[in-house]
Amino acid sequence: VQLQASGGGLVQAGGSLRLSCAASGRTVSGSAMGWFRQAPGKEREFVASISWGGGTLYYTDSVKGRFTISRDTGKNTVYLQMDSLKPEDTAVYYCAAAPTALNLRRGHTEYWGQGTQVTVSS
Repeated sequence: VQLQASGGGLVQAGGSLRLSCAASGRTVSGSAMGWFRQAPGKEREFVASISWGGGTLYYTDSVKGRFTISRDTGKNTVYLQMDSLKPEDTAVYYCAAAPTALNLRRGHTEYWGQGTQVTVSS
């Protein structure tokens, strides 16, 4: 499975970005997908995850109310809509897949994508 993330960039504080992650190769049918991020000098951290059917969602506390995860199973793609961005959201964002959204919430992943840089200026 290959996970291709895109949509990162430079944005001012308060702005928005939408990340996408498309899965290809062996199907991720039935798998949960999610997002992690790693800021300079910090460990990679969980951001959000969504179950295959979209009925189970998890968010880390710092992004609740600002970020929205969604997916299009027909396109094997997961999205992360990021609104009200803050400088502390600056990081490399990675997508990942695992059997369940809870697996991802606990940091247990099966597949990783390459990262996409998000930079929020103050």
